[in-house]
Amino acid sequence: MNESKYRAYKGLPEVAGICSLAQAAGPGLSVNECVDRLKRYHYALHRLWHLFNARLTAEPVYEIKMAFSLHGHLCAQHVTAMRERVAEMRHPPLGLDKIPHDRLRLFFDEMVAAPHTYDVLAAVYTRALPALKRGMERHLNDTNRLADWPSVRLIRFALLEVDDMLAWGGEALKCLADEPRSEGLEAWLSSLEACLNDAGGLDGTEPTGDAPLPSGLPRFSAVPFRYHRTPGRDARFPDPYNMGVHAEEFLYTPDFPASAKTLMMYFKRLREIDVPEMMASILVESVDKPWEFHRDMTRQLWDEARHAMMGEAGFVKLGVDWPRQVMVNFTWSKGLNEQLKPAERHAVLWFIEQGLMSKTGKRYEWEVGRDSGDPLSELFQDYDWADEVLHARIGREWYVSQFGDNVEKAAHYGSECWSKVVSDWAAWREAHLTEHRNWWPELYADFCRRRGIAPDPAAMAFRTSYAETRADLKRIASSG
Repeated sequence: MNESKYRAYKGLPEVAGICSLAQAAGPGLSVNECVDRLKRYHYALHRLWHLFNARLTAEPVYEIKMAFSLHGHLCAQHVTAMRERVAEMRHPPLGLDKIPHDRLRLFFDEMVAAPHTYDVLAAVYTRALPALKRGMERHLNDTNRLADWPSVRLIRFALLEVDDMLAWGGEALKCLADEPRSEGLEAWLSSLEACLNDAGGLDGTEPTGDAPLPSGLPRFSAVPFRYHRTPGRDARFPDPYNMGVHAEEFLYTPDFPASAKTLMMYFKRLREIDVPEMMASILVESVDKPWEFHRDMTRQLWDEARHAMMGEAGFVKLGVDWPRQVMVNFTWSKGLNEQLKPAERHAVLWFIEQGLMSKTGKRYEWEVGRDSGDPLSELFQDYDWADEVLHARIGREWYVSQFGDNVEKAAHYGSECWSKVVSDWAAWREAHLTEHRNWWPELYADFCRRRGIAPDPAAMAFRTSYAETRADLKRIASSG
Protein backbone atom coordinates (compact mmCIF):
# COMPACT_ATOMS: atom_id res chain seq x y z
CA MET A 1 0.00 0.00 0.00
CA ASN A 2 1.22 3.48 -0.83
CA GLU A 3 2.29 5.16 2.40
CA SER A 4 0.54 8.41 1.45
CA LYS A 5 -2.80 6.58 1.10
CA TYR A 6 -2.67 4.73 4.42
CA ARG A 7 -5.41 5.76 6.86
CA ALA A 8 -6.28 4.62 10.35
CA TYR A 9 -9.64 3.00 10.92
CA LYS A 10 -12.37 5.66 10.59
CA GLY A 11 -9.72 8.33 11.11
CA LEU A 12 -8.87 7.25 14.67
CA PRO A 13 -5.76 8.89 16.14
CA GLU A 14 -2.68 7.07 14.94
CA VAL A 15 0.01 5.43 17.05
CA ALA A 16 -2.07 5.63 20.24
CA GLY A 17 -2.00 9.42 19.94
CA ILE A 18 1.68 9.83 20.77
CA CYS A 19 2.65 11.09 17.31
CA SER A 20 1.68 10.74 13.68
CA LEU A 21 2.53 7.70 11.60
CA ALA A 22 4.81 9.88 9.50
CA GLN A 23 6.71 10.86 12.62
CA ALA A 24 6.79 7.26 13.83
CA ALA A 25 8.32 6.26 10.49
CA GLY A 26 10.89 9.03 10.67
CA PRO A 27 14.42 9.14 12.02
CA GLY A 28 15.40 9.28 15.66
CA LEU A 29 18.16 8.82 18.22
CA SER A 30 19.92 5.47 18.44
CA VAL A 31 19.90 3.70 21.78
CA ASN A 32 23.48 4.77 22.44
CA GLU A 33 22.74 8.39 21.54
CA CYS A 34 19.69 8.36 23.78
CA VAL A 35 21.64 6.89 26.70
CA ASP A 36 24.42 9.45 26.29
CA ARG A 37 21.89 12.27 26.64
CA LEU A 38 20.08 10.62 29.55
CA LYS A 39 23.39 10.33 31.38
CA ARG A 40 23.94 14.05 30.90
CA TYR A 41 20.51 14.87 32.34
CA HIS A 42 21.24 12.48 35.18
CA TYR A 43 24.53 14.21 35.95
CA ALA A 44 22.93 17.67 35.92
CA LEU A 45 20.01 16.61 38.11
CA HIS A 46 22.30 14.83 40.54
CA ARG A 47 24.57 17.86 40.87
CA LEU A 48 21.55 20.11 41.43
CA TRP A 49 20.20 17.67 44.03
CA HIS A 50 23.54 17.88 45.85
CA LEU A 51 23.61 21.68 45.60
CA PHE A 52 20.15 22.12 47.11
CA ASN A 53 21.06 19.91 50.07
CA ALA A 54 24.55 21.34 50.48
CA ARG A 55 23.22 24.91 50.69
CA LEU A 56 20.01 24.20 52.63
CA THR A 57 21.25 24.05 56.23
CA ALA A 58 23.19 27.30 56.31
CA GLU A 59 20.65 29.19 54.20
CA PRO A 60 18.99 31.68 56.58
CA VAL A 61 15.90 32.62 54.57
CA TYR A 62 13.05 30.30 55.50
CA GLU A 63 11.30 30.39 52.10
CA ILE A 64 14.52 29.57 50.25
CA LYS A 65 15.23 26.74 52.67
CA MET A 66 11.79 25.30 51.97
CA ALA A 67 12.18 25.69 48.19
CA PHE A 68 15.56 23.94 48.28
CA SER A 69 13.87 21.10 50.17
CA LEU A 70 11.28 20.73 47.41
CA HIS A 71 13.63 21.20 44.49
CA GLY A 72 16.09 18.68 45.92
CA HIS A 73 13.25 16.16 46.16
CA LEU A 74 12.15 16.82 42.59
CA CYS A 75 15.70 16.38 41.30
CA ALA A 76 16.04 13.13 43.27
CA GLN A 77 12.88 11.74 41.71
CA HIS A 78 14.10 12.51 38.20
CA VAL A 79 17.59 11.19 38.94
CA THR A 80 15.90 7.91 39.85
CA ALA A 81 13.83 7.92 36.67
CA MET A 82 16.93 8.51 34.52
CA ARG A 83 18.82 5.71 36.26
CA GLU A 84 15.95 3.28 35.73
CA ARG A 85 15.56 4.22 32.07
CA VAL A 86 19.26 3.77 31.34
CA ALA A 87 19.09 0.32 32.93
CA GLU A 88 16.28 -0.61 30.53
CA MET A 89 18.31 0.16 27.42
CA ARG A 90 20.90 -2.63 27.31
CA HIS A 91 23.04 -0.44 29.53
CA PRO A 92 23.53 -1.48 33.14
CA PRO A 93 23.38 1.61 35.35
CA LEU A 94 27.17 1.79 35.47
CA GLY A 95 29.16 4.89 34.80
CA LEU A 96 26.37 7.14 35.98
CA ASP A 97 28.78 8.78 38.39
CA LYS A 98 31.25 9.50 35.61
CA ILE A 99 31.69 13.19 34.85
CA PRO A 100 30.54 13.69 31.24
CA HIS A 101 32.91 16.61 30.63
CA ASP A 102 35.35 18.49 32.85
CA ARG A 103 33.78 21.85 31.98
CA LEU A 104 30.41 20.53 33.11
CA ARG A 105 31.99 19.62 36.46
CA LEU A 106 33.42 23.13 36.77
CA PHE A 107 30.01 24.59 35.86
CA PHE A 108 28.37 22.95 38.89
CA ASP A 109 31.39 23.29 41.20
CA GLU A 110 31.24 27.05 40.76
CA MET A 111 27.54 27.18 41.65
CA VAL A 112 27.70 25.22 44.87
CA ALA A 113 30.72 27.22 46.06
CA ALA A 114 29.31 30.69 45.30
CA PRO A 115 29.46 32.90 48.39
CA HIS A 116 26.04 34.57 48.20
CA THR A 117 22.60 33.07 47.96
CA TYR A 118 21.73 35.44 45.12
CA ASP A 119 24.71 34.14 43.13
CA VAL A 120 23.50 30.57 43.60
CA LEU A 121 19.93 31.38 42.63
CA ALA A 122 21.04 33.30 39.55
CA ALA A 123 23.28 30.45 38.39
CA VAL A 124 20.74 27.68 39.04
CA TYR A 125 17.64 29.40 37.74
CA THR A 126 19.06 31.40 34.82
CA ARG A 127 21.78 29.02 33.62
CA ALA A 128 21.59 25.42 34.86
CA LEU A 129 17.86 24.71 34.76
CA PRO A 130 17.28 26.59 31.48
CA ALA A 131 20.10 24.54 29.91
CA LEU A 132 18.55 21.33 31.22
CA LYS A 133 15.19 22.37 29.80
CA ARG A 134 16.71 23.14 26.38
CA GLY A 135 18.42 19.77 26.29
CA MET A 136 15.29 17.85 27.23
CA GLU A 137 13.17 19.74 24.72
CA ARG A 138 15.77 18.98 22.04
CA HIS A 139 15.56 15.31 23.00
CA LEU A 140 11.80 15.32 22.41
CA ASN A 141 12.36 16.91 19.02
CA ASP A 142 15.20 14.58 17.95
CA THR A 143 14.02 11.21 19.16
CA ASN A 144 11.54 8.84 17.54
CA ARG A 145 8.58 9.11 19.86
CA LEU A 146 7.35 5.62 19.13
CA ALA A 147 10.66 3.83 19.55
CA ASP A 148 11.78 5.94 22.52
CA TRP A 149 8.40 6.47 24.17
CA PRO A 150 9.57 5.50 27.72
CA SER A 151 12.23 8.24 27.57
CA VAL A 152 9.72 10.69 26.10
CA ARG A 153 7.33 10.06 28.95
CA LEU A 154 9.83 10.61 31.76
CA ILE A 155 11.27 13.70 30.04
CA ARG A 156 7.80 15.22 29.66
CA PHE A 157 7.19 14.75 33.37
CA ALA A 158 10.61 16.16 34.21
CA LEU A 159 9.93 19.25 32.09
CA LEU A 160 6.74 19.95 34.03
CA GLU A 161 8.68 20.17 37.26
CA VAL A 162 11.67 21.95 35.73
CA ASP A 163 9.18 24.62 34.65
CA ASP A 164 7.83 24.78 38.22
CA MET A 165 11.35 25.27 39.56
CA LEU A 166 12.09 27.93 36.96
CA ALA A 167 8.89 29.79 37.81
CA TRP A 168 9.84 29.86 41.49
CA GLY A 169 13.39 30.91 40.70
CA GLY A 170 12.28 33.73 38.41
CA GLU A 171 9.99 35.19 41.06
CA ALA A 172 12.61 34.72 43.78
CA LEU A 173 15.25 36.61 41.82
CA LYS A 174 12.84 39.52 41.33
CA CYS A 175 12.04 39.61 45.05
CA LEU A 176 15.72 39.45 46.05
CA ALA A 177 16.96 42.07 43.62
CA ASP A 178 18.45 44.12 46.48
CA GLU A 179 20.20 41.17 48.18
CA PRO A 180 24.03 40.97 48.41
CA ARG A 181 25.77 39.48 45.42
CA SER A 182 29.32 39.02 44.21
CA GLU A 183 31.05 41.73 42.25
CA GLY A 184 31.04 40.94 38.56
CA LEU A 185 28.10 38.56 38.83
CA GLU A 186 27.07 38.93 35.19
CA ALA A 187 30.61 38.26 33.98
CA TRP A 188 30.71 35.12 36.15
CA LEU A 189 27.38 33.94 34.75
CA SER A 190 28.73 34.48 31.24
CA SER A 191 31.76 32.39 32.14
CA LEU A 192 29.44 29.61 33.29
CA GLU A 193 27.65 29.83 29.95
CA ALA A 194 31.01 29.47 28.23
CA CYS A 195 31.67 26.34 30.29
CA LEU A 196 28.43 24.86 29.00
CA ASN A 197 29.34 25.70 25.43
CA ASP A 198 32.78 24.12 25.80
CA ALA A 199 31.11 20.96 27.13
CA GLY A 200 28.93 20.67 24.04
CA GLY A 201 25.93 22.06 25.86
CA LEU A 202 24.40 20.42 28.87
CA ASP A 203 23.08 17.58 26.71
CA GLY A 204 26.34 17.15 24.81
CA THR A 205 24.80 17.73 21.37
CA GLU A 206 26.98 20.68 20.37
CA PRO A 207 30.63 20.49 19.26
CA THR A 208 33.18 20.39 22.06
CA GLY A 209 36.67 21.82 21.99
CA ASP A 210 39.87 22.29 23.94
CA ALA A 211 39.50 26.03 24.42
CA PRO A 212 41.26 27.63 27.39
CA LEU A 213 39.25 28.00 30.58
CA PRO A 214 36.75 30.85 30.39
CA SER A 215 38.10 34.07 31.81
CA GLY A 216 38.03 34.26 35.60
CA LEU A 217 37.44 30.55 36.21
CA PRO A 218 37.73 28.84 38.54
CA ARG A 219 36.58 31.70 40.73
CA PHE A 220 34.66 30.37 43.72
CA SER A 221 35.57 26.70 43.38
CA ALA A 222 39.33 27.35 43.46
CA VAL A 223 38.87 26.57 47.16
CA PRO A 224 36.85 23.34 47.52
CA PHE A 225 33.32 23.79 48.82
CA ARG A 226 32.94 23.22 52.56
CA TYR A 227 29.56 22.17 53.91
CA HIS A 228 28.35 24.36 56.80
CA ARG A 229 26.53 22.30 59.43
CA THR A 230 25.32 25.16 61.62
CA PRO A 231 21.74 26.12 60.69
CA GLY A 232 21.11 29.62 59.39
CA ARG A 233 17.98 31.53 60.39
CA ASP A 234 16.66 34.89 59.24
CA ALA A 235 15.40 37.79 61.37
CA ARG A 236 11.99 36.14 61.87
CA PHE A 237 13.73 33.74 64.27
CA PRO A 238 14.94 36.27 66.85
CA ASP A 239 15.50 33.81 69.73
CA PRO A 240 16.83 30.57 68.15
CA TYR A 241 18.31 29.24 71.40
CA ASN A 242 15.02 29.58 73.28
CA MET A 243 14.02 26.29 74.92
CA GLY A 244 11.52 27.82 77.30
CA VAL A 245 8.34 26.04 76.14
CA HIS A 246 8.20 22.23 76.28
CA ALA A 247 5.66 21.45 73.56
CA GLU A 248 5.51 17.68 74.18
CA GLU A 249 4.91 18.10 77.92
CA PHE A 250 1.98 20.34 77.12
CA LEU A 251 0.51 18.08 74.44
CA TYR A 252 0.66 14.94 76.57
CA THR A 253 -0.91 16.56 79.63
CA PRO A 254 -4.47 15.18 79.50
CA ASP A 255 -6.28 18.04 81.22
CA PHE A 256 -5.45 20.83 78.76
CA PRO A 257 -8.14 21.68 76.16
CA ALA A 258 -7.72 20.44 72.59
CA SER A 259 -7.93 23.96 71.17
CA ALA A 260 -4.88 25.01 73.18
CA LYS A 261 -3.06 21.83 72.21
CA THR A 262 -3.69 22.54 68.54
CA LEU A 263 -2.03 25.92 68.95
CA MET A 264 0.97 24.12 70.45
CA MET A 265 0.92 21.57 67.62
CA TYR A 266 1.25 24.34 65.05
CA PHE A 267 4.36 25.38 66.96
CA LYS A 268 5.66 21.80 66.80
CA ARG A 269 5.02 21.64 63.07
CA LEU A 270 6.74 24.94 62.30
CA ARG A 271 9.65 23.92 64.52
CA GLU A 272 10.22 20.97 62.15
CA ILE A 273 12.22 23.37 60.01
CA ASP A 274 15.15 21.88 61.92
CA VAL A 275 14.60 18.38 60.49
CA PRO A 276 15.51 19.35 56.89
CA GLU A 277 18.47 21.27 58.32
CA MET A 278 19.69 18.10 60.02
CA MET A 279 18.75 15.61 57.29
CA ALA A 280 20.60 17.63 54.67
CA SER A 281 23.76 17.04 56.68
CA ILE A 282 23.20 13.27 56.53
CA LEU A 283 22.70 13.39 52.77
CA VAL A 284 25.74 15.56 52.08
CA GLU A 285 28.08 13.64 54.37
CA SER A 286 26.92 10.05 53.68
CA VAL A 287 28.69 9.70 50.35
CA ASP A 288 29.13 5.94 50.75
CA LYS A 289 25.40 5.17 50.77
CA PRO A 290 23.56 3.77 47.72
CA TRP A 291 21.46 6.13 45.64
CA GLU A 292 18.22 4.56 46.89
CA PHE A 293 19.11 5.68 50.42
CA HIS A 294 19.53 9.25 49.24
CA ARG A 295 16.30 9.12 47.24
CA ASP A 296 14.24 7.94 50.21
CA MET A 297 15.86 10.29 52.70
CA THR A 298 15.36 13.23 50.35
CA ARG A 299 11.67 12.39 50.20
CA GLN A 300 11.52 12.38 53.99
CA LEU A 301 13.42 15.68 54.13
CA TRP A 302 10.82 17.28 51.85
CA ASP A 303 7.99 15.85 53.95
CA GLU A 304 9.47 17.45 57.05
CA ALA A 305 9.69 20.78 55.23
CA ARG A 306 6.02 20.39 54.29
CA HIS A 307 5.20 19.82 57.95
CA ALA A 308 6.97 23.04 58.90
CA MET A 309 4.92 24.92 56.32
CA MET A 310 1.77 23.31 57.72
CA GLY A 311 2.60 24.97 61.02
CA GLU A 312 3.21 28.27 59.25
CA ALA A 313 -0.11 28.01 57.37
CA GLY A 314 -1.94 27.09 60.58
CA PHE A 315 -0.60 30.12 62.41
CA VAL A 316 -1.38 32.45 59.52
CA LYS A 317 -4.96 31.15 59.33
CA LEU A 318 -5.36 31.77 63.07
CA GLY A 319 -3.97 35.29 62.71
CA VAL A 320 -0.89 34.47 64.80
CA ASP A 321 2.12 36.72 64.17
CA TRP A 322 4.50 33.81 64.65
CA PRO A 323 7.82 35.66 64.20
CA ARG A 324 6.87 37.92 67.11
CA GLN A 325 4.81 35.56 69.25
CA VAL A 326 6.46 32.15 68.79
CA MET A 327 10.15 31.53 69.41
CA VAL A 328 11.15 28.78 66.96
CA ASN A 329 14.55 27.41 67.95
CA PHE A 330 17.32 25.58 66.09
CA THR A 331 18.91 23.84 69.05
CA TRP A 332 18.06 20.30 67.90
CA SER A 333 19.52 20.56 64.40
CA LYS A 334 22.47 22.59 65.65
CA GLY A 335 23.27 20.08 68.38
CA LEU A 336 23.00 17.00 66.17
CA ASN A 337 24.88 18.54 63.25
CA GLU A 338 27.75 19.84 65.35
CA GLN A 339 28.11 17.01 67.86
CA LEU A 340 27.19 13.75 66.09
CA LYS A 341 28.40 11.76 63.10
CA PRO A 342 25.99 11.26 60.18
CA ALA A 343 25.14 7.69 61.23
CA GLU A 344 24.42 8.89 64.77
CA ARG A 345 22.14 11.66 63.49
CA HIS A 346 20.24 9.07 61.50
CA ALA A 347 19.90 6.96 64.64
CA VAL A 348 18.36 9.87 66.54
CA LEU A 349 16.03 10.64 63.66
CA TRP A 350 14.77 7.06 63.55
CA PHE A 351 14.43 6.90 67.34
CA ILE A 352 12.17 9.96 67.29
CA GLU A 353 10.17 8.63 64.34
CA GLN A 354 9.69 5.36 66.24
CA GLY A 355 8.31 7.29 69.21
CA LEU A 356 5.87 9.09 66.96
CA MET A 357 4.17 5.78 66.24
CA SER A 358 3.32 5.30 69.93
CA LYS A 359 0.05 6.03 71.71
CA THR A 360 1.26 9.59 72.35
CA GLY A 361 2.34 9.96 68.75
CA LYS A 362 0.72 10.78 65.45
CA ARG A 363 -2.66 9.17 66.00
CA TYR A 364 -2.94 11.11 69.25
CA GLU A 365 -2.03 14.37 67.51
CA TRP A 366 -4.65 13.70 64.83
CA GLU A 367 -7.24 13.05 67.56
CA VAL A 368 -6.31 16.37 69.17
CA GLY A 369 -6.78 18.09 65.81
CA ARG A 370 -10.13 16.35 65.35
CA ASP A 371 -11.34 17.39 68.80
CA SER A 372 -10.04 20.95 68.60
CA GLY A 373 -12.73 22.39 66.34
CA ASP A 374 -10.00 23.42 63.87
CA PRO A 375 -10.61 21.52 60.60
CA LEU A 376 -7.25 22.60 59.19
CA SER A 377 -5.42 21.09 62.14
CA GLU A 378 -7.28 17.82 61.70
CA LEU A 379 -6.44 17.78 57.99
CA PHE A 380 -2.77 18.56 58.50
CA GLN A 381 -2.39 15.97 61.25
CA ASP A 382 -4.09 13.37 59.07
CA TYR A 383 -1.43 13.79 56.40
CA ASP A 384 1.36 14.25 58.93
CA TRP A 385 0.42 10.87 60.42
CA ALA A 386 0.44 9.23 56.97
CA ASP A 387 3.87 10.71 56.25
CA GLU A 388 5.29 9.37 59.51
CA VAL A 389 4.12 5.85 58.64
CA LEU A 390 6.16 6.15 55.43
CA HIS A 391 9.12 7.51 57.36
CA ALA A 392 8.97 4.58 59.76
CA ARG A 393 9.25 2.25 56.77
CA ILE A 394 12.21 4.22 55.42
CA GLY A 395 13.82 3.96 58.84
CA ARG A 396 13.33 0.21 58.99
CA GLU A 397 14.88 -0.23 55.56
CA TRP A 398 17.90 2.02 55.96
CA TYR A 399 18.55 2.10 59.73
CA VAL A 400 17.05 -0.88 61.58
CA SER A 401 18.40 -3.25 58.94
CA GLN A 402 21.90 -2.40 60.18
CA PHE A 403 20.97 -4.07 63.48
CA GLY A 404 19.74 -7.28 61.89
CA ASP A 405 16.20 -5.85 62.05
CA ASN A 406 16.43 -5.86 65.86
CA VAL A 407 14.22 -2.91 66.80
CA GLU A 408 15.23 -2.98 70.45
CA LYS A 409 18.94 -2.67 69.66
CA ALA A 410 18.24 0.04 67.10
CA ALA A 411 16.16 2.01 69.62
CA HIS A 412 18.79 1.65 72.34
CA TYR A 413 21.50 3.00 70.05
CA GLY A 414 19.29 5.87 68.90
CA SER A 415 18.56 6.90 72.47
CA GLU A 416 22.24 6.65 73.35
CA CYS A 417 23.18 8.90 70.44
CA TRP A 418 20.59 11.49 71.46
CA SER A 419 21.91 11.44 75.00
CA LYS A 420 25.36 12.33 73.69
CA VAL A 421 24.08 15.71 72.51
CA VAL A 422 24.95 18.30 75.12
CA SER A 423 22.26 20.92 75.62
CA ASP A 424 23.82 24.07 77.07
CA TRP A 425 20.51 25.36 78.42
CA ALA A 426 22.04 27.32 81.32
CA ALA A 427 25.20 28.29 79.43
CA TRP A 428 23.20 29.86 76.60
CA ARG A 429 21.31 31.96 79.13
CA GLU A 430 24.49 32.98 80.93
CA ALA A 431 26.04 33.97 77.61
CA HIS A 432 22.95 36.16 76.93
CA LEU A 433 22.10 34.14 73.82
CA THR A 434 18.59 33.66 75.20
CA GLU A 435 16.53 34.17 78.33
CA HIS A 436 14.48 31.05 77.54
CA ARG A 437 11.47 33.34 77.78
CA ASN A 438 8.16 31.53 78.27
CA TRP A 439 6.24 33.04 75.36
CA TRP A 440 3.30 30.63 75.68
CA PRO A 441 0.96 32.57 78.03
CA GLU A 442 1.05 35.66 75.82
CA LEU A 443 0.37 33.62 72.68
CA TYR A 444 -2.44 31.64 74.31
CA ALA A 445 -4.07 34.72 75.84
CA ASP A 446 -4.08 36.50 72.48
CA PHE A 447 -5.50 33.39 70.77
CA CYS A 448 -8.35 33.18 73.30
CA ARG A 449 -9.07 36.90 73.12
CA ARG A 450 -9.46 36.85 69.34
CA ARG A 451 -11.70 33.77 69.55
CA GLY A 452 -13.81 35.27 72.31
CA ILE A 453 -13.20 32.38 74.73
CA ALA A 454 -11.94 32.32 78.28
CA PRO A 455 -8.40 30.94 78.67
CA ASP A 456 -8.10 27.65 80.50
CA PRO A 457 -6.37 28.57 83.81
CA ALA A 458 -4.13 25.49 83.87
CA ALA A 459 -3.09 25.91 80.24
CA MET A 460 -2.38 29.59 80.86
CA ALA A 461 -0.16 28.70 83.80
CA PHE A 462 2.05 26.28 81.81
CA ARG A 463 5.70 26.94 82.63
CA THR A 464 7.64 23.77 81.74
CA SER A 465 10.82 24.22 79.68
CA TYR A 466 13.39 21.88 78.12
CA ALA A 467 15.88 22.61 80.88
CA GLU A 468 16.08 19.00 82.00
CA THR A 469 14.16 16.79 79.56
CA ARG A 470 14.28 15.86 75.89
CA ALA A 471 11.25 15.98 73.63
CA ASP A 472 10.52 12.33 74.53
CA LEU A 473 10.45 13.40 78.22
CA LYS A 474 13.73 11.65 78.99
CA ARG A 475 16.31 13.60 80.94
CA ILE A 476 18.88 15.27 78.68
CA ALA A 477 22.59 15.69 78.97
CA SER A 478 23.49 19.19 80.07
CA SER A 479 26.72 21.07 80.61
CA GLY A 480 24.94 23.86 82.41
